[in-house]
Amino acid sequence: MSSGKVEVFAVCAADSIEPGDARAFSLSRINEAGESRPFPIVIARTHANGYFGYVNSCPHEGIWLNFGEGNFFTPDRTFLKCGRHGSIFEIETGLCIDGPCKDQSLEPIALAVVDGDVCLCGVALVEEDGMPNPFDELDDTMEIMIHPD
Repeated sequence: MSSGKVEVFAVCAADSIEPGDARAFSLSRINEAGESRPFPIVIARTHANGYFGYVNSCPHEGIWLNFGEGNFFTPDRTFLKCGRHGSIFEIETGLCIDGPCKDQSLEPIALAVVDGDVCLCGVALVEEDGMPNPFDELDDTMEIMIHPD
């Protein structure tokens, strides 16, 4: 296991997320005390090929957006949706426009597309080779794909 401050961290190939789709990833980040903590994120790709990233946690109860129904979207795929309580979020801003956490926002994460990869920017991550994924038993839609630059 290695850790340290990483400016840009490749999460997945840009073309691995189809336009109008989203994927969840289970990463680990280093907190202020220097400890490794789970860092579930969701990356959404718009039909216009914009990439938006958020911590995969609904502001209402801190549960993954894709909990329950297993997907991230309203039926027409124009908004992100919490699978547990139905809160609706704007894809481009993360603002909740309807539901129990109306007017609250998802926590954004900075992304950049670099050399064909969607990269997380400005977060100190931990690479965990061979470590079990704590989300595996809880949600089959979570994935780990970590490729340091």
